[in-house]
Amino acid sequence: MTGYAVVTRETGAGTLTVELKSVNSRFLDLQFRINDDLRAMEPAIREAIMGRVVRGKVECRLSFGRKASVGASQQLNAALIEALSEMQQKVKQQMPEAAAMSVSEVLRWPGVIEESDVAQDALAGDVQAAVTDALDAFVATRAREGAALQAMLLARVDDMEAIVQRITPLVPQAIAQFQQKATERMKEALGLAAQSGNGNTPAASHDEALERIRQEVTLYGIRIDVAEELSRLSAHLTETRHVLKKGGQVGKRLDFMMQELNREANTVGSKAALKELSDASMAMKLLIEQMREQVQNLE
Repeated sequence: MTGYAVVTRETGAGTLTVELKSVNSRFLDLQFRINDDLRAMEPAIREAIMGRVVRGKVECRLSFGRKASVGASQQLNAALIEALSEMQQKVKQQMPEAAAMSVSEVLRWPGVIEESDVAQDALAGDVQAAVTDALDAFVATRAREGAALQAMLLARVDDMEAIVQRITPLVPQAIAQFQQKATERMKEALGLAAQSGNGNTPAASHDEALERIRQEVTLYGIRIDVAEELSRLSAHLTETRHVLKKGGQVGKRLDFMMQELNREANTVGSKAALKELSDASMAMKLLIEQMREQVQNLE
């Protein structure tokens, strides 16, 4: 599901900005864009997002604009500066013409400027509060989109139920028509065969042939009977409606329901003895595909 939220929070040390945005994805894919001095807070932010988001390609941006007046709470990492100096000397030995690092480049090196423990603790609390606010707004936007998707999916369920109700009475009619036509054609074929044999076909053989015809027609009528598939379609549609109205994390459950609906619609099409049934199967599969594309975006 798509969603977007941004929260800006003024702190004693500067301006903190948290931005969350997502696009559709069947699984949860988290990506982070975080200032180097806040990178240590990524695990906590990841845990907070995973606690409230199940699906989507989510990007989290965390930036911090530090105030110039808070320099008293900062200090240089002497050990890191010394290590940088040693590494620079080694590079110069291998590459004498290489330019030395400037003071500004050293100060921008991750970890060179350290916050005091008190300042870091306060900033961590501000980050947690900002992430919580951003997640609240982010989840709210996804909930609004989810409500719109729910309405669309329920409309498709209504359309499919209408199709099932329309074609269900056609099933026994189709079977009866087929059996009658098939019996008449086989009787005609049997009569022609008897005539070609100069009418010498015994009555017992004639009766056996007719019984065989009735058996074959009955068996084929059973094979083209889609009443059971239509019954299962109705049950699956009822369950789909229930899942949608129940809410919560429904994505994976609806994925399964789409598979079941598609299976039954395919069977109806393969066994259809009437054009109306074949057309209905195609219409249902189109509706199912429309639903499936959207269901993959739901949590």
